[in-house]
Amino acid sequence: MINLFVGSMVGLERTILPIIGEANFALTSASAALSFIISFGFSKAIVNFFAGNIADRIGRKRVLLLGWMVGLLVPLLVISAQFWWVIVLANILLGINQGLTWSMTVNMKVDLAKSKQRGLAVGLNEFAGYIGVALMAVISGYIASTYSLRPEPFYVGFGIVIVGFILSLMVKDTGEHLKLQAQKQKINESVDVKEVFQQTTWKDKNLSSVSFAGLSTNLKDGMVWGLFPLFFISSGLSMAQIGTITAVYPAAWGFFQLFTGVLSDRIGRKWLITIGMWIQAVSLWWILFADSYVLWVMGAILLGVGTAMVYPTLIASITDVAHPNWRATSVGIYRFWRDSGYAFGALLGGVIADMLNVNWSIGLVALVPLIAGVFAATRMNETLERNDERRKRL
Repeated sequence: MINLFVGSMVGLERTILPIIGEANFALTSASAALSFIISFGFSKAIVNFFAGNIADRIGRKRVLLLGWMVGLLVPLLVISAQFWWVIVLANILLGINQGLTWSMTVNMKVDLAKSKQRGLAVGLNEFAGYIGVALMAVISGYIASTYSLRPEPFYVGFGIVIVGFILSLMVKDTGEHLKLQAQKQKINESVDVKEVFQQTTWKDKNLSSVSFAGLSTNLKDGMVWGLFPLFFISSGLSMAQIGTITAVYPAAWGFFQLFTGVLSDRIGRKWLITIGMWIQAVSLWWILFADSYVLWVMGAILLGVGTAMVYPTLIASITDVAHPNWRATSVGIYRFWRDSGYAFGALLGGVIADMLNVNWSIGLVALVPLIAGVFAATRMNETLERNDERRKRL
């Protein structure tokens, strides 16, 4: 329930903020219009990096509550903004909010799950979050079409933060579960942050392959977030139709994680990741070459399915490999790389769109998840099997 409201904070902007850039602030450059996603991506990525380590030190619940306090400023700034840099600032704060809150809901679920249920646990968490994204994308699009782009859709943001904070006050911390897991492993495996960063980024071929796949997934999503509304409005679709397409994608992404997370616990991680990355690439090309509303909706659903195949599976792979004593830190580093993809995707997508056009941007960005799928297929081992062998050895 908490992560439903966490995701709703992102969904609040998903449909309308790129259009606000053009309509309210007269932004004609795609790079300038997408600057809010760049600020969001980098701030979330940096906070993810530190959030896991801080949570390992002071506890998950305190970090979760801090994230909601920061989130209260986001709708306030968007409503009152007279200059685009204020929108950019609001999205820096949104990135901090998401980095603190979403990171903690993931880690707390993994703390509570058995080792062979981590895919299910992460799948449930991501399902809730992206259903929140989808619902709020529809609601904000409807409010914007009924009233105006600002301020009415963002009034809902205050309610989201208040409810999320109250629910977070009620939840119990998972520190005792974490201590119990570390004791059961019988190995006091303590690694400093620098070493965990190196292992997660390039030294360990499984962890580093997962990090690149996560970065590629959100690089694609950063481009989608910023350019899909512009692509579809130039194709003559209405605000309501754009809102539906931008909601169907995260809805499929969220819904199918109910099944892909637990499926990875049964059949393994590697090929779900590989095939999911390739499906994302194919889906972008589908949308690019489709020429009707129905086909675009179908492409958005397929894009969501491909993303759902990898999203919980990638985090489950990290938790397969990482020791409980540095697991949250490793997940935080993975999420640093994954969510920096938002910024890289918006930056790359905006530059290509300015140099060529939006269509070329969508087509070329699709190559990145395709390459990440090749990396996973050729470089990554099956981490679920590795985890089974490790438990037998212990």
